[in-house]
Amino acid sequence: VQLQASGGGSVQAGDSLRLSCEASTRTYNNYIMAWFRQAPGKEREFVAALSRNGGSRDYDDSVKGRFTISRDNAKNTVYLQMNRLMPEDAAVYFCAASRAIWGTRRAGNNYPYWGQGTLVTVSS
Repeated sequence: VQLQASGGGSVQAGDSLRLSCEASTRTYNNYIMAWFRQAPGKEREFVAALSRNGGSRDYDDSVKGRFTISRDNAKNTVYLQMNRLMPEDAAVYFCAASRAIWGTRRAGNNYPYWGQGTLVTVSS
């Protein structure tokens, strides 16, 4: 599976962005899809995940209520809608795909497929 992430940019605090992640395979709905992020000098961290059928979602507490993960199976694309962005949301955002069980969704090392990353900067 090849993943192509896009949609990053420079915004001000309080603004919104929508990230997209297009998958190369029509069977991408066999995969858990997730977003991770990595800020300068920090480790990669889990942001959000969406189950294969789209019925389950999981968010890190830091983004809960502000970010929404969704998928459009017709377009083989997963989205991360980010609202009320804060300076601490600034990072490179990566989409990832996994065929592991849902219980492993927060661990990055369970995701064998990664997009190239898209940069989000948020000024205060």
